[in-house]
Amino acid sequence: MNDNRLPASIDETLALLDSEGYVADRSLATVLHLALAMKRPLFLEGEAGVGKTEIAKVLAGALGRDLIRLQCYEGLDVSTAVYEWNYAAQMVEIRVSEAAGDTDHEELSKNVFSERFLIKRPVLQALQPSLSGPPVLLIDELDRADEAFEAFLLEILADNQVTIPELGTIRANEPPIVIITTNRTREIHDALKRRCLYHWVDYPDAQRELQIVRRKVPGAPERLSSEVVAFVQKLRADEDLFKQPGVAETLDWATALTELEEIALDPETASDTLGVLLKYQDDIERVRGSRTRQIVEDIRKEIQPEKAPAV
Repeated sequence: MNDNRLPASIDETLALLDSEGYVADRSLATVLHLALAMKRPLFLEGEAGVGKTEIAKVLAGALGRDLIRLQCYEGLDVSTAVYEWNYAAQMVEIRVSEAAGDTDHEELSKNVFSERFLIKRPVLQALQPSLSGPPVLLIDELDRADEAFEAFLLEILADNQVTIPELGTIRANEPPIVIITTNRTREIHDALKRRCLYHWVDYPDAQRELQIVRRKVPGAPERLSSEVVAFVQKLRADEDLFKQPGVAETLDWATALTELEEIALDPETASDTLGVLLKYQDDIERVRGSRTRQIVEDIRKEIQPEKAPAV
């Protein structure tokens, strides 16, 4: 799409996501359409690897907007996320002024605390005007940041503005498109959630996951794609794993097996490559060997190799 226009309907939102290769269900397209129409932040929650971050990337690409990403982590503070002053440049300016005999401290203070010395971090960058239109601000994995950091976001999410004590309030002419993601490792405060529309991004069903594999790994043989998806779906449904594989891992596994020139799931190769799909040794040990062979046998009873499941 890439034309800056916001989709006018749910169907247009689905088409917009599809234009960038994102296979979405209608419930996600609905809440995304509403978030764009109402100019409200969208709070996406779900397990790691289900495609939350990708939504922001796809949206920026489809609309032709800049993507500004704030990756959250423990210890993230306002100086890293919003703004900070260029102290080194300020000191140089002060010394130059003093050497020139400028003793008007009030004027000097105004000068060194001007926008010329302001370092704009992702949140403040997102409030600046852009020729391509308001950017997409991705606040990724908010649950990794300290709870205190959420307070910094309330003003931005509610009023699309940042208050800088030395400069005053900087407000966006048009609000950015804000996407917040969390893997739910901790609860996010209600005050922040109230300012957003909410959507839980779940693992896709078999039909949609197969669509995703076909779209993202077009070189994978049809039978291999079908069996990979069936294997992963069975793991999620039947195995008590510490970390279930996400869509990202499904795609990695399909890609790896294609690189090995597999045309269907071979139990031995599948067992040997479980480290692509599963990321914890206990999970790998639980599934590898005889259990992998049993799962492959089970899914072959359910899938006709000659006929891929209809999508």
